[in-house]
Amino acid sequence: MTVPPSTTPPDPAPPAGEGLHKLEAQRRANRESVRLLGLEPYGWKAEGLSTCAEARSLFDPAANDAFNAHGKEPSHVDPRPSATIAGRVMLLRDNGKLIWMTLRDASGDVQIAVSQRDCDAAGFGLAKATDLGDVIIAAGRVMKTRTGEITVWAGTLRPGSKALLPPPEKHAGLTDVELRYRQRYVDLWANPETLAVFRLRSGIVSRVRRFMEGREYLEVETPMLQPQAGGAAARPFRTHMNALDMPLFMRIAPELYLKRLLVGGMPRVFEINRNFRNEGLDKQHNPEFTMLEAYHAFGDVETVMELTESLVRDAATFVAGDKPPVLPFGDLIIDFDKPFARVGYGDLFVRAWGFPMDDAAKARAALKKLHPAKAAQVDAMDPWLVVNELFEEKGEALLDPAAPTFITDYPAAISPLTRPKRDNPALADRADLFIAGMEIAPHYTELNDPDIQETKFREQLAGLDAEKNAEEQTFRTFDHDFIRALKVGMPPAGGMGLGIDRLVMILTNQKTIRDVILFPLMRPE
Repeated sequence: MTVPPSTTPPDPAPPAGEGLHKLEAQRRANRESVRLLGLEPYGWKAEGLSTCAEARSLFDPAANDAFNAHGKEPSHVDPRPSATIAGRVMLLRDNGKLIWMTLRDASGDVQIAVSQRDCDAAGFGLAKATDLGDVIIAAGRVMKTRTGEITVWAGTLRPGSKALLPPPEKHAGLTDVELRYRQRYVDLWANPETLAVFRLRSGIVSRVRRFMEGREYLEVETPMLQPQAGGAAARPFRTHMNALDMPLFMRIAPELYLKRLLVGGMPRVFEINRNFRNEGLDKQHNPEFTMLEAYHAFGDVETVMELTESLVRDAATFVAGDKPPVLPFGDLIIDFDKPFARVGYGDLFVRAWGFPMDDAAKARAALKKLHPAKAAQVDAMDPWLVVNELFEEKGEALLDPAAPTFITDYPAAISPLTRPKRDNPALADRADLFIAGMEIAPHYTELNDPDIQETKFREQLAGLDAEKNAEEQTFRTFDHDFIRALKVGMPPAGGMGLGIDRLVMILTNQKTIRDVILFPLMRPE
């Protein structure tokens, strides 16, 4: 392994008034020692690298035995395979003329040995100046030690990158939640299980994309900066475009743009991308989140319910590998292979409260009893909003969290942008999928009558509370261009939106959304 010498100038002095922690100062001194060896502490291009896992797999027991039996003979040719690996130093033990290290990369760990006798002089000098957390490139024979550990016996050692900051304290630092989220660049190499989750997330998203393409859905991209934030009732993030001197909003949903594509003649479309909502943070919510949203022309709610059930089952099958798609989530065992359950909104309401959802008087009385301090507000509420608040209090909790379940037949009055059922206009052609107590995906037969849509837009605007400012109420708009698109003619359609982050949480057994988002939003330090 030949490498150009160091061309980096000596370490500059710290800015005036700033001192260095003694550990960083020692690491800087070691960096200068590396430069004195003629090596570049921040490395150069390295070719022919094997992963740590590949290096371990190269071990040949027969070749190792042959070397142990005849390696000291002058004419003997070493039959053991060679490997060049790069990794971060996780363990380091200096025994004088023999230095042991454990290197880690994305595939796992492997031990290396750096012997003064067998390694080149610059490489052995580098080993003496190495600190925990440094990135090292090692080349040598793959063998097994007397204690049975597969090891790369280094013939050369070169720098990959010097770590000036020490790794987190092994027992406390690596489990500190705030440290893990703020310094994901440390968490990923310090906690292999974290890297495994995000590799799995990437695989799940790829699997979802391939599934949708296999169903002949066309992937598209719609604007994230929008002149109006539409497609959902949520507070947006606001910004301003200087070039056109106009306000813009980060999108809260791609719905209205995707429906425009159905008008344009695209029969099946989907998008996997970020949405942004200026609302709260908790275990299930992050201000920016990833959604799959899809629309199927000439379909309906049943079309997209089948789509989602098959897609989720396929993703669970991918995660399970060669086993049945039965996966743990906390204390739950979720069987994704079984048909997803279905239960009506009204049935759940009766089970929760003991009276039908259309009994407005009993609903108001129940909500007042639940929140006596808000009795006056309850009297002023729309009766169906009273019903829905009661439903969210107790109805959803009746679902079996281990059984993926569609709640169907929501009241039409609380689903204003959904087509009513043909056989019962009081109910909406809507279904929401719940898994593990979380709402994962809403499904709709889409409203495509421009006159009804315009009326619903106006009703939403009229329902805004004039006494609240825009930051205290859900954001609703009247999208004139979308009404114009509907007047051109949108075919009947089924639509769905699947929360990718929540799906990944469930499939990877993670209890909070921050554990499946690489860089969750946090307050500045």
